[in-house]
Amino acid sequence: MSVKEDSKTDMIGKALGLLVLLGNEPRGASASELSRQADLPFSTTYRLLGSLTRDGFVDYEPDGRRYHLGLRVFQLGQRVSNHHGFAGTARPILQKVTDATGEATILSVRDGHHHLTVNKVDGPQMFRVTSDPGHLGMLHTTAVGKALVAFAADDERGQLLEELELEPLTEHSITDREAFRAEIEKIRRQGFALMDEENEVGMRAIAAPVLNGQGVAFASLATAAPVFRMSVEQMQAVVPLLKDAAAELSARLPQR
Repeated sequence: MSVKEDSKTDMIGKALGLLVLLGNEPRGASASELSRQADLPFSTTYRLLGSLTRDGFVDYEPDGRRYHLGLRVFQLGQRVSNHHGFAGTARPILQKVTDATGEATILSVRDGHHHLTVNKVDGPQMFRVTSDPGHLGMLHTTAVGKALVAFAADDERGQLLEELELEPLTEHSITDREAFRAEIEKIRRQGFALMDEENEVGMRAIAAPVLNGQGVAFASLATAAPVFRMSVEQMQAVVPLLKDAAAELSARLPQR
């Protein structure tokens, strides 16, 4: 590869890095903020944002001088979702779970050290769960995340148990590494994961892994509800329903 080609590849990497940073900023960010976060010169950041805006990957809001992810990113994301069956194939199965529970049903996959929500069906109740599709969440504080860790391939699970930053999000979050190991072993034995106000005060969730033919999770499926609507015992009563739905997803979704 020539120096010129290498430089072009590097600039593509920097542009993609800016898109990732914008994905973590729901209210958008200024060029100077992105320059600082990406550790790039302001002139480089400004030029890359201009190119991304021109091609529809980024939107510019003149009033606040802020950049947001553009519709082109949404379009590509929808294509990925459709390719993996997360939209068309999975949604009726999630809807069936929500119809039975009256609560939100969430489908997530692992994205490095986070889980990524790929589909969600809200329940009919007023109080909504906030993890919409595209949301990146912690693995160690969520039911879907813990299920993904517990049923990851052996080498990946070992690596995650060693490397995950056990940052507390509430006073109930697991922050001790040995306690987290014990929690993951418990989840492997019982076949489901529970989150009891560990990710957000006032919320509970329970999740089952969506397994491939080798018994490795390529997704996880959860029911989530506020604590005043579902007790731990009521959550656990949903497990057979979640496991049946997870088995149906396993049979229908392309496995990665």
